[in-house]
Amino acid sequence: MTLLTDVSLQEFVSDRWVWLPDPGEGYSVRGSYLLLTTKDIPLADHAASLIWQNQVPSLKVSIFAWRLLRDRLPTKVNLVQRRVLDTDASMCVSDCGFCETAQHLFLSCDTFSSLWPLVRHWLGIIGVDTNVVLDHFLQFVNLTGGGKATRAFLQLIWLLCVWVLWNECNNRFFNNVVTSMPSDSFDAPYARGVAFDD
Repeated sequence: MTLLTDVSLQEFVSDRWVWLPDPGEGYSVRGSYLLLTTKDIPLADHAASLIWQNQVPSLKVSIFAWRLLRDRLPTKVNLVQRRVLDTDASMCVSDCGFCETAQHLFLSCDTFSSLWPLVRHWLGIIGVDTNVVLDHFLQFVNLTGGGKATRAFLQLIWLLCVWVLWNECNNRFFNNVVTSMPSDSFDAPYARGVAFDD
């Protein structure tokens, strides 16, 4: 009832979905792609411009990061807020005892956030993580204070890390498959992309 308080129904007018960026033509995949990639759209913040770059191997990774930075991922807490899940189903997939928000999953969860110190060690960078996803992204990209190429490389590393963490979370939830991570450091085989198991 609360959702309908501002809605006024009119006789002889049928309901329909309207795609606000293009109400005339409506939604299309091509139109959505142009909306997300066009240079003429004013970007809400500096971080948003950093995730749209040609070096990202897949558009879905950039879209994922865009959703992450705006807290629009289907984390359990967001699904509870949208009434997709019951309130008691909001706990983190790692069984750590905390609610699964994006902030928790990527930055606070002992299981998933343990990737960040390993990556910094692998890169030879010293840093401390913030507990806000947007700040974490900007801080990580600017850790070295290097030039444009270095920042672009760190952007790709950050995007890869959050993408891997999200896939691991989904693997645990949907497939009941857990990939372990080395706890001490990134050795050379891991840096070369060799898979690791228990």
